[in-house]
Amino acid sequence: MKCNAARSPTRTWLGTTAVAAALACSPLAIGASAVVRIDGSSAAYPITEAVAQDFQRAKLHEVHVNIGVSGTAAGLNKFCRGETDIASASRPILSREMEACAKAGIRFYEMPIAYDALTVVVNPQNSFVNSLSISDLRKLWEPGAEKKITTWKDLNAAWPADRIRLYGPGADSGSFESFTEVVVGTAKASRSDVSTAEDHGVLAERIAADKDGLGYLSLDYFVENRQKLKAVAISDGKEAVAPTVDNIRNGSYQPLSRPLFLYVSEKSLEKAAVREFVDFCMKNAPRLVVEANYLPLPARAYADNLERIPARKVGSVYGGRSAASMAARTRRACGRVTRCRSSRR
Repeated sequence: MKCNAARSPTRTWLGTTAVAAALACSPLAIGASAVVRIDGSSAAYPITEAVAQDFQRAKLHEVHVNIGVSGTAAGLNKFCRGETDIASASRPILSREMEACAKAGIRFYEMPIAYDALTVVVNPQNSFVNSLSISDLRKLWEPGAEKKITTWKDLNAAWPADRIRLYGPGADSGSFESFTEVVVGTAKASRSDVSTAEDHGVLAERIAADKDGLGYLSLDYFVENRQKLKAVAISDGKEAVAPTVDNIRNGSYQPLSRPLFLYVSEKSLEKAAVREFVDFCMKNAPRLVVEANYLPLPARAYADNLERIPARKVGSVYGGRSAASMAARTRRACGRVTRCRSSRR
């Protein structure tokens, strides 16, 4: 097994087992006595990966960070069963998930960690799709489109009659829930002939290999694959806007911008390793979030996350909100971000 805990300039996807192995492969890490268990969003994975790697080096590999990427819904389900210390999510926790946590006696702290943007992409060989409206996306993705909108010409009479092949995250993904709610109007309402994968890196590879492919994925995965994919500008009743860091920051890329979250178990914070990990994460997030090609929150937000712990401000502020209301909240908040730049690892 090849072991390398350093962050490379171009990230390749590591599955749950591989992440654990990569972070544990230092001789000092073997036999580590403390473990931090994280599971959830593949969209948030580049951030949790970056934090875990830097944290483990800072701790001289005395703490093992195990990162799972089962998707937002599955990750929160595990969290509410007490199987993990931290859940990462690309949407707020849902009311039914909060009820499951309460039933299991799991009290938690909700910590926004970054801003992200769902990015619609096509193969670079596609010369005719440069922008799409939310209405276009709805026509493509709504359940009734499955046998009605099958070629590019069905969407736009000026486009070729070649068959469209759609790609997107799987049903357990918070990205899938957010996209379908914003675009179709109902969370998880989608045509069934979409090629899916929980791993956004796999989606990027599939679209890059399909000249008639169109899909959506998290911004970081587009940035890492920008030589193989073409981003599509999105309009929502106004001029089409490209998914760039500046456009996310100024709030003009809507309604596909959204915050990413960490949910931290109150009981797990009694363990020194988890408490130190969360502290390290929030204090280093402004740098690591940028390195992971996401948009950082205002510095005060990370301090607020930590201050909730001694104040015992458990529970969710965002939980149960619709993706549409979160998009509006993100638009207002992004306008207050003062530090932002894109950086490739």
